[in-house]
Amino acid sequence: MPLPEKKSTIRKAPARADRPFKGIALVLASTVFLGASDVTAKYLSATLPSIEIAWIRFLVFAMIMTPAMMPGSPLFAMQTGRLGLHLLRGLTILGSSLFFISGLRYLPIAEASATGFVAPLFVTALSIIFLSEKVGLRRWIATGVGLVGVIIILRPGTGAFHPAAFFPLVSALAWACTLIITRMMSGTERAITVMAYSSIVGVCILSALVPFVWVTPTWHDVAFGIFIGIASTAGQWIVVLAFRYADASVLAPFSYTQLLWVSILGFFIFGEVPDAYTITGAAFIVASGLYTAHRERVRRSQLLSVSGEPSPNA
Repeated sequence: MPLPEKKSTIRKAPARADRPFKGIALVLASTVFLGASDVTAKYLSATLPSIEIAWIRFLVFAMIMTPAMMPGSPLFAMQTGRLGLHLLRGLTILGSSLFFISGLRYLPIAEASATGFVAPLFVTALSIIFLSEKVGLRRWIATGVGLVGVIIILRPGTGAFHPAAFFPLVSALAWACTLIITRMMSGTERAITVMAYSSIVGVCILSALVPFVWVTPTWHDVAFGIFIGIASTAGQWIVVLAFRYADASVLAPFSYTQLLWVSILGFFIFGEVPDAYTITGAAFIVASGLYTAHRERVRRSQLLSVSGEPSPNA
């Protein structure tokens, strides 16, 4: 008698689904966690080096993901055919974290976050090259309006501009690359696999660097470091899930809402009061996100009303 075939234990990632409003809702939720993580990192930057803060963050990240790394665990998720992309994503997310935390030492939290919001512009451009996404004129204009808001807040070329603003700028480019790679893997790789490999790459590299800058943290610092790890891990997980439901160029503008959370927390924790430039810039940013949602709604209604018609450029 022939033996029955064994079923593969490798679970596949859920297929991509065109549900942009669910993706947008997930991105909005992720900004709450990521904003809280960034504000806490700024608080710690007064006493700990950036590399050490990032190391604590990624160490907690890796500890959370440990069940996914253990063979025999029901959550084991290290099987992959795209190891190179996983390692590259780990490097980009590590670079984004390190450069942003470095900028927090010198910049107000709202200003650092605003500088980082050039990431959607990078994503829009990179999504055309690497994801073959169609980005129409209206969506380009909406993204550009958001960028104008960031420029209003930063005021480059004036005395209000700090050279350290280049740190979150490089962080934004690295984050945009992270989002693009996430989207490239979203149809084949499970979220838990993506997260596990990112944590391994980050903690391995930072563990080699942290002895050179080590400052013994207090228990108070350790507690806040653990919070950073938990909040950032939750935010990253939600982002990975969001990109299963919508194009990168659709979701990118909604990351701007993180500016609202960091501004509120910055006021209560650091006493930083947003000025007229920040408020005006934020208005541009919000308008950009709302208009992008409107164009997506119009696009979907046209697809439903005209069967078989090609998708118009939103």
